[in-house]
Amino acid sequence: MPINIPKLLPAREILEQENIFIMDDERATGQDIRPLNILILNLMPEKEKAETQLLRLLGNTPLQVNVTFLKTHTYESTHTSKQHLEQFYKTFSEMKHQRFDGMIITGAPVELLDFEQVKYWQELTNIMEWTKTNVTSTLHICWGAQAALYYHYEIGKFELDRKCSGIYPHRIFEQNDILLRGFDDHFYAPHSRYTDVSIEAIKGHPELKLLAASMEAGALLIASRDRKHVMITGHLEYESDTLAQEYARDINKGLEIHIPENYFPNNDPSLPPINSWRAHGHLFFSNWLNYYVYQETPFIWE
Repeated sequence: MPINIPKLLPAREILEQENIFIMDDERATGQDIRPLNILILNLMPEKEKAETQLLRLLGNTPLQVNVTFLKTHTYESTHTSKQHLEQFYKTFSEMKHQRFDGMIITGAPVELLDFEQVKYWQELTNIMEWTKTNVTSTLHICWGAQAALYYHYEIGKFELDRKCSGIYPHRIFEQNDILLRGFDDHFYAPHSRYTDVSIEAIKGHPELKLLAASMEAGALLIASRDRKHVMITGHLEYESDTLAQEYARDINKGLEIHIPENYFPNNDPSLPPINSWRAHGHLFFSNWLNYYVYQETPFIWE
């Protein structure tokens, strides 16, 4: 089934070339089904790249998905044109009276700051509080996952000795959790961050489940027992060359950065990386939409 996005969204052309099933409002109104309404708070600086990555995965399920993009009011992005934001994004004040079946809160390049130092932290906490009553299930990615763990469950983050960057093997801790239905016992996922969270704190919290983790990269997937919140510290939505672009960016900035682990063939940045996580990325988003959103959301919000 299709994903409903605006006709002029730049990601549309890329997704059409990949044969992702999409439609616009005109066609969607003729569908005699109850579509899922998903809100995406995009905190990434290069918003168009994040849009394409997320829409690609949301559009590969049997469910019709209507997507609304949300931007912060208290901080204006400097990497995305004002025209793009005004055309395709809304603010929380415009959306807070609505209810959504699912929500995604992305990561942001602010992880070395204390949470309270982030310019839009108060706005973000207002949004996270609002999700408790207005969203069936919220998926938090990377720094967004750390923010959720801190705000909802009082689990803080800590700085790593060096950046965690690469493709890491993970094992499943909750084999029967429906969010991981169809997953291999061991699977790969990208990570790209300077901070981490405590596995012990997650395991010790009565409201949380540690679903998957890596010996090298730490916790990956965490879910609340009521399925209201899913936290993923890595990036199953990343494209094959995303880590390569980040590595080149950091090198150009003169940063002392190591080559992403288990990523380039023979550890050679001149060789194109091989994607080893694509299938599990599609499966993860499909499971979240089906089991944590579609199966849990009411047909009509009261």
